[in-house]
Amino acid sequence: MNSNTGTKSYARALTIAGSDPSGGAGLQADLKTFSALGVFGTTAIVAVVDENTQGVYGVHPIPDDFVAGQIRSVLDDIGTDAIKIGMLHSAPLIRTVLATLRSYPDVRNIVLDPVMVATSGDPLLQPEAIGTLRDELIPYCRVITPNLPEAAMLLGHEISRPEDMPDAARDLSALYPGEKVSVMLKAGHFGLEAEAGERELKAGDTLTDVFYNAESGRVSQLSSPLIDTRNTHGTGCTLSSAIAAHLALGYGLDEAVAKGKNYLAEALAAGAPYAIGRGHGPVNHFYALWK
Repeated sequence: MNSNTGTKSYARALTIAGSDPSGGAGLQADLKTFSALGVFGTTAIVAVVDENTQGVYGVHPIPDDFVAGQIRSVLDDIGTDAIKIGMLHSAPLIRTVLATLRSYPDVRNIVLDPVMVATSGDPLLQPEAIGTLRDELIPYCRVITPNLPEAAMLLGHEISRPEDMPDAARDLSALYPGEKVSVMLKAGHFGLEAEAGERELKAGDTLTDVFYNAESGRVSQLSSPLIDTRNTHGTGCTLSSAIAAHLALGYGLDEAVAKGKNYLAEALAAGAPYAIGRGHGPVNHFYALWK
C-alpha cells in the first residue's frame, strides 16, 4: 500500500528472454509463473523463436538497441523488484543487456538461467558467447540456475555424480570472488539419464538440487520426487522465474529458492497427466488455480 495515495502496489518482475510460440518455455513460461505466484510481470523480448514441443527450428533476434529500449521503457516507468534473464543468444546482446542494467544500480535481484541448450538438445547460445556470459554477465547476477551440462560448460569439467554437486556449486561461485554469486545447481539431468536406463533411478525416487548461498556460505540440498513425465519443456525457465518472483515478493534468498523449487516440483507433478504436443510438453503453471 502506498501510504501517500492510498493505492496498492504490485510486486513486479521483469523477464528478459526469448519468445516461445508453444507457450511452455521462454517469456511465456515466465509470465505464467509470475502470474501464478501473484507478481506483476513485464517483458523485454530478445528473440522470436520458432519452436514447439519437439524442437527449435529458428531464432529471429531482436536488434540489440531495441532490447535495451524495452528494458529502459519498463524500468523508467513501472520499475521492478526482480529480474529474470533467460536466453541471450550472442555476445553483443549479453553486453547490451549488462550495460543497460548497470544504469539501474538499485535493481540487484537478478536471476540468470544460463540457457545454452534447449530441452530438446538444440543449441540456443552461440559458442563465442559462452565466455561473455561466464566472464561478464554472471558476476553481475545474484543467483544463477545452471543445469548439469551448463555448469560443466562454465566450469570446464563434467559433473558425473550427485555427490559432486555441492563442490561444483561452490566452485562455480568461487569463479567470482567478492561478487557473491549464488548457485542453484539442478540435478534434473540425472533424472533424464534414469529415464534412458543409464542409472538405477526410477519414478518416485528422489532428485536433489543443490543451492549454494554465496551471501551466507551455506549449502542447502533441496529434494523432490523424480516424476515419470515427458512434460519437462520450460522447467529451467519456470524455476528461475519462480525464484525471481519470490525475491520480488520480499522473501530472503534461501526461502525464495526453496519456494521456487517447490513450485516447480508441484507444477511438474500436476502437469504429468496431460498430453500437449508430440514432444516434451509444458508443466502446469496454474495447478493451484485450474481444477
